[in-house]
Amino acid sequence: MIDVVALGELLIDFTFTKADEDGYPTMAAHPGGAPANFLAALASYGAKTALLGKVGADTFGTLLTGTLQKAGIETAGLVKADDVFTTLAFVTLSPDGDREFSFARKPGADTCISFEELDLSLIDSAKVFHFGTLSLTHEPARTATYKAVAYAKEKGKLVTYDPNLRKPLWANLEEAKKQLLWGLSQADVVKISEDEVEFLFGLDPQEGAAHILQNYSVKLVFVTCGGDGCIFKNAKAEGKVPSLPHVKRIDTTGAGDIFGGSAVWKLLQIGKAPEELNENELYAVTSFACTGAGLSTAKPGGISSVPPLAEVLETQKQYY
Repeated sequence: MIDVVALGELLIDFTFTKADEDGYPTMAAHPGGAPANFLAALASYGAKTALLGKVGADTFGTLLTGTLQKAGIETAGLVKADDVFTTLAFVTLSPDGDREFSFARKPGADTCISFEELDLSLIDSAKVFHFGTLSLTHEPARTATYKAVAYAKEKGKLVTYDPNLRKPLWANLEEAKKQLLWGLSQADVVKISEDEVEFLFGLDPQEGAAHILQNYSVKLVFVTCGGDGCIFKNAKAEGKVPSLPHVKRIDTTGAGDIFGGSAVWKLLQIGKAPEELNENELYAVTSFACTGAGLSTAKPGGISSVPPLAEVLETQKQYY
């Protein structure tokens, strides 16, 4: 039995470290991709996980496959392509650790996965199916995602979703909005950022959480607000958890993904339907996720920045 299977991108994040006298950057390579970061948090805490995705039959694809295996993420659903390269992302950081992305993805291997290449047995054996929207930017990955989500729902899986908007990857933002809203229409649990709420609805985080619950079949929503913490809401309860204090942020890459993976791990531990959780339970879930995400920002990268479970639990106990 697998706890969580995710569909989507596995890539290399090249993060700016310094520039030479001509302005050319020195960059550090880190394994990443939102679904992979998400699963890495779950796997670090002891969950059984698997990734459905595609990389190139190249050096980076081989490195990434090994990284997943080392992290304890099942790679049976990872396809290697001879005709396209592993996707690369280039990340520049502001002084407080916030980041901007550009991508080498025309196409990247992750966009080229088809539904026929998916190992559906991994979905069959999972409790939770997770997806984002980078697999919705291009075909055939878009159709693969549509069909995989439908398959997971047909099999009665809990469906979790992170819009993870990356504007440079979309041909136009109207199409991006259409696809992000489609994702909302499919999910049981949603982790969405305040910027994505503003982009989709022009609402503040609290209004956005209420709007999503009222207008979609979502049972539980988390709206992350960066340094201002996170709003949680289901039909029974709502509240806000502050961000983890006293963390010197050096790189926020993957923090939202690690929040999502941490939240889903805690949901699995509680074992109740998302719509049945009370305020105390939701506060515990959200504070655990805020702790995992907050600690991750003190280290570079996504997969490589997931903190150990013992550290998350001890820090959560200390600050929440």
